Amino acid sequence: MPRGRVAAVLLGLILLAVPLTAEKSKGQGKHYALIFGTAYAPDNRPMYGVRVKIHAVGKKHANWDLVSDHRGEFAQRVPPGPGDYVLTGTAEISDPQTNKKKRLKGEAKVHIEDEERQDISLHLSE
Repeated sequence: MPRGRVAAVLLGLILLAVPLTAEKSKGQGKHYALIFGTAYAPDNRPMYGVRVKIHAVGKKHANWDLVSDHRGEFAQRVPPGPGDYVLTGTAEISDPQTNKKKRLKGEAKVHIEDEERQDISLHLSE
């Protein structure tokens, strides 16, 4: 058999094997739920730089610390449910009229039933 044919047959076998190994690895991934949220300022605009702490109900210390991006969004993988979580958001803004900083806070609760995505809004106020 000429070398060109052997190379073509080997290449064909390799290309057929790649999708089979990719499908096997999909089933072996870790299972998780996703909490996806948007932090909003008091004027209902998405807010950048909000520090978000997530902890399971019944625990004192936060399991995860996040910061919202330029669209006010944040996301965190959590173990699949059932489970309840409390999200606490804090931010500081400066008031141009008084030249003082204002501290904004907000809290939201999330229930995770299984491997799912929960979208939430975290509204901050003074």
